[in-house]
Amino acid sequence: MKIAFTAAGTNWDSMIDPRFGRTEYIVIHDENSEELIAIDNSAVKNEAHGAGTATSQRIFELKPDVLITGNGPGDTAAKALAHMKMKIFVGAQDMTLKQAYEKYKSGELKEV
Repeated sequence: MKIAFTAAGTNWDSMIDPRFGRTEYIVIHDENSEELIAIDNSAVKNEAHGAGTATSQRIFELKPDVLITGNGPGDTAAKALAHMKMKIFVGAQDMTLKQAYEKYKSGELKEV
């Protein structure tokens, strides 16, 4: 299973980025290989409009099974993500990626 995180950095100790659309990184954890891959998403942070849609497109290309984020995607991005058969979990702000992953595994994050 592949899990995507919105992140302020590139490793397990990085904080979850509470912003979906303007997240600095998308970090993918492949549970099968235990690999952690960071994708730079900083190009969207200066976009006046459409950052959520651009990030949704990036996530669509990465094809994760699960997305873990802080506040969650906005309406337009949520509609774009709805076409993927991906579970979205929110409420991970103020956590590291590792903490958010552990909360996800124990069923403590809210699914939208």
